[in-house]
Amino acid sequence: MQILVLGGTGSIGSAVVRQLIARGHAVLGLARSESSANRLAGVGASPILGDIASPEGWTGQLARVDAVIHAACDFDSEMGAIDRRLLDGLLPALGRQPNKPRFIYTGGCWLFGATGNEVATEEAALRPLPAFAWMVPHLRRILAAPEVDGIVIHPAMVYMADGGVFHHFARDAAKHRAVRVVESESVRWPLVHRDDLANLYALALERAPAKSTYIGAANDGVRVGQIARAFAKRFGTRDQEPQIMSAEAAADEWGEWARGYALDQRLSGAKAQRELGWQPVHLDLDHEIKGPTAEGGA
Repeated sequence: MQILVLGGTGSIGSAVVRQLIARGHAVLGLARSESSANRLAGVGASPILGDIASPEGWTGQLARVDAVIHAACDFDSEMGAIDRRLLDGLLPALGRQPNKPRFIYTGGCWLFGATGNEVATEEAALRPLPAFAWMVPHLRRILAAPEVDGIVIHPAMVYMADGGVFHHFARDAAKHRAVRVVESESVRWPLVHRDDLANLYALALERAPAKSTYIGAANDGVRVGQIARAFAKRFGTRDQEPQIMSAEAAADEWGEWARGYALDQRLSGAKAQRELGWQPVHLDLDHEIKGPTAEGGA
């Protein structure tokens, strides 16, 4: 298939691009700068110069595509309006394609709100974090759009050894006297390694029925205190006990979206495993947190 990836140089999108190319697909990647275009070309994708904020500049000349994977998102306060403008321009262009394309839209675990001890599935009602409430009508629009065969993936908290949602743990552990957690060390996060998530996108592209939704959670809920202590141990941080910060302090430092760090959640990835044959392999969290540096010295 020929697949257009939006956000193909981001944390999730870059892993998706690599996965698709490894599976023999041809990948087009939207790039808003020459450096992004070079990164895409360097892994075997064909860059298209353009910006999701200005879809009219590139959607009119869109090549034939069999599918679109939308993994572009930042934490700007204007992201909702940008995404709406993107869909307004892109969906009509896809409607002019000779064959109806598949369209995978990226939601997120923070759309489910706090779940507590309940393990939420795709059937759970959405109770989005206010900063991301705009996503709900957008994902529903994709599922209902006649121009495409829509699919939605809700990633859990996405990580790699020192990046994704683990970035601030690693930074605190390396540079401060303690690792900070928001609200309580008993808060649970559903987790997924970005490479496992990329595999889920590829499987959904190849196998998922139209109008289906999947949660990408490999670990249904891990306490943030466990994560913080693992990073403190890895870096030899002065204080091994986590430092608690309020949700208000997190919002002041990183933005309103950071209140999501305080959501106590458990999410199930069982549907994707059952229907698509998804088999996450990054399940040993302590091993993942040790990272390549620690592994190389072992």
